[in-house]
Amino acid sequence: MTQLSRPRGLYFEEFEIGDSVESVGRTITEADIVQFAMLSGDWNQIHTDVEYAKTQMMGERIAHGLLVLSVASGLATRLGFMEDTVMAFMGLEWEFRAAVKIGDTIRVRATVDDKKAVPRFGGGYVWFKVEVLNQEGRKVQRGRWKVLVKSKPASEA
Repeated sequence: MTQLSRPRGLYFEEFEIGDSVESVGRTITEADIVQFAMLSGDWNQIHTDVEYAKTQMMGERIAHGLLVLSVASGLATRLGFMEDTVMAFMGLEWEFRAAVKIGDTIRVRATVDDKKAVPRFGGGYVWFKVEVLNQEGRKVQRGRWKVLVKSKPASEA
C-alpha cells in the first residue's frame, strides 16, 4: 500500500502564538515594476517615468505598494508553512510605511499573533503579524493577515 505523505504546511493545531519565521530576501527590479504596471494597469508616473519621478519627493521611481505586498505574499508562501494546509486567505489590515526603490531587497517576517478554532470549517483562523523589511532592516510595510487553516486529520491527531 502506498503511504501518503502529510502536507508540507502546518495544521491549525501546530501554530503557537509567538512563533516567528523570516523569509529569504528578494531584490525588486525595474522589470518587476514594469510587469506589475502591465498586469495591474497602474502606470502611475512615480513608478514608470524616470524624469517625472526625479521631480517628486523620493527623487526616483519607486515600486508600487501593492507590488511589494504581492511579493511579500510570495515570500511567505515560499516559507512552506502554509503549503497545502491553508484553505483561504481571509483578509488583511495593512500599512505602507516607506518607499521601496529599484534595487532594494525585501524580506518578510511573520509571527503568529492569534488563533481561533472554527470546527465547522474543519480548522481555524490564524492571524499573522507580518512585517516587510528592506535590506537595512527598516519596516517598509506591516500589518496582519488572517488565514483559514486546516485541522489535523483525525488519523494524525
